[in-house]
Amino acid sequence: MRLRSDIWVAAFLRRCASANVAAYLRRRGAPEAGAIFVKIDRLDGSAALFAPAPQSEARDDGARLFTRAHDADWIESAAVEEKLAREIKFDSDLWIVEVEDREGRVFLDLA
Repeated sequence: MRLRSDIWVAAFLRRCASANVAAYLRRRGAPEAGAIFVKIDRLDGSAALFAPAPQSEARDDGARLFTRAHDADWIESAAVEEKLAREIKFDSDLWIVEVEDREGRVFLDLA
C-alpha cells in the first residue's frame, strides 16, 4: 500500500526544511492518489522537473519513485513551466511542489 499523496507531500516539505532548503506547495491535488511533480529551481534560470516513475519501476515497499521529465540534466525554468501546464491539462488532480536550491539537490527517490 502506498502512502497518500497529501501525507507524502507534507513529509517531503519537512525533509527539505530540515536541510534548510525552501520548498513550496504550488498546487494541491487529489489527497489520496494525485500524481506528484517536483520542480527543482536552481535560481539561475535553470531547473529540473521530476515526474512519477512508470509503474514498471515500482518497488515492493510502495515507495514513490521519480524520474527526470526531460533528457538534459537542467533546462530553462520556462520550459519546465510549459511541461507543467501540459500536465495540468492532462491531469487536473496533480500536485506540484517547487524546491529552490542553488545546489540543485533533489531529495527524491529516483528510479
